[in-house]
Amino acid sequence: MDNKPDKLQVGERVFDWLLLLFSGAVFYHAYQITGFSSINSAGAFPIGLSLILIASSITILAGHRRKQKPDTQGALDELKAFLHQHFPLNVLVFSALAVAYLIAIEPASFFLSTFVFLVLAMLFLRRGKAIGSLLTAAGAIAVIYVLFTVVFRVYLP
Repeated sequence: MDNKPDKLQVGERVFDWLLLLFSGAVFYHAYQITGFSSINSAGAFPIGLSLILIASSITILAGHRRKQKPDTQGALDELKAFLHQHFPLNVLVFSALAVAYLIAIEPASFFLSTFVFLVLAMLFLRRGKAIGSLLTAAGAIAVIYVLFTVVFRVYLP
């Protein structure tokens, strides 16, 4: 019994082409190591792996040619469906929080930015519950402080 879907998922064909492009880039960089002067050269193993990646990508592309396209009207409609399916609001908001956290670490210090990030992330993901979020974040910061500053004696900016 074959459980494989007979239709492509939205964005699957684009992903397949990106995988082939990535595999080609891996081959290019692997060849830049030393070329392929001998089977024992430093670049031989990475070149071999990149060729396996390329062959796999081509096999996947060929296999997907037989499948039906997704039920979308054109590339723009497929892009909208892909973004809706793979990037829901939770993912977008949490990603924005993570990027803001990474930007804030240096100017605001590790402990303050981590505390704010944890509180905001928990408030968003748990839909409120401010006191629990504040207490959990404070506890996590206390554990991090004791572990890294007292036990390991590591300076955190």
